[in-house]
Amino acid sequence: MGNQGFLLASALFCCLVAACYGVTFSSLQGQKTLVVTASPTNGQALKAGKDSITVTWSLNTTVAPGTDSAYKTVAVKLCYAPVSQKDRGWRKTVDDLKKDKTCSHDIVTRPYSPSGNTYTWTVARDVPTATYFVRAYAENAELVEVAFGQTTDSNKTTNLFQVQAISGRHASLDISSICFSAFSIVSLFGFFFMEKRKAKAAQQK
Repeated sequence: MGNQGFLLASALFCCLVAACYGVTFSSLQGQKTLVVTASPTNGQALKAGKDSITVTWSLNTTVAPGTDSAYKTVAVKLCYAPVSQKDRGWRKTVDDLKKDKTCSHDIVTRPYSPSGNTYTWTVARDVPTATYFVRAYAENAELVEVAFGQTTDSNKTTNLFQVQAISGRHASLDISSICFSAFSIVSLFGFFFMEKRKAKAAQQK
């Protein structure tokens, strides 16, 4: 009975620590159990709001049976590569996953399944120009990260792709601006022409 009480207290303490301090990415390094792939090729450039990414993920078949017993959901995210984090504090990598800004763009969250997972995502219109990779986190029933997988290596230097942000200008807006400018110029010339005619008529009188 005493041992059971000690184990229960230990479990509660661990949960309290996790709740207060969060999960660290370094603590998951031994739990890289998901195999993740994405459709963009290395160096490919995608356009935000137009192009799509097909992501697949599954449990690594080499892990021991029961490794995924606590996995309940998988959260797939678009993540910044180091080259696009330099001198950008708002994209900074922090070991505490609650504070980490590496993977700021959600792709999809799905119930966990060890295989047969595929999702096609159209790159969101608000995704900024940068270099990216894809990462998936396995979460437990409390939505706490317990394992992961990603499309790049541990140094985040391979299988990277680019996204080109929307410029914010549209063809219809440009056409409207041109038409308005042309109308303004014509109106200005018309005004001067009418004023000149009035002045000439006044002189003839």
